[in-house]
Amino acid sequence: MYDYNKIAQSENFKSLVKSRNQFIFPLTLFFIVATLLFPILTGYTTILNTIAFWNISYAWLYAFLLFVMVWTLVTLYMRKAKSFDIASEQIIANHKRG
Repeated sequence: MYDYNKIAQSENFKSLVKSRNQFIFPLTLFFIVATLLFPILTGYTTILNTIAFWNISYAWLYAFLLFVMVWTLVTLYMRKAKSFDIASEQIIANHKRG
């Protein structure tokens, strides 16, 4: 079994957690702001009511872009998570060696 406390105290683990948090925090903040902004803009303002093109308003365009944003953020996270997985495997391998 692994000694989690020993692993958590290692500099490699602390560096991994710090880099992961530095990556996830801005993405999460961006996601929350962009997602919560939509109901605020549609419910309390008329900014998104104007027609963007043809008969499509900016509200529909914003809603579609939310889907694009989610897929993009998921893709970015999945790619970055691979490097986090490799780093965590290296930390465990170093712990096994002593």
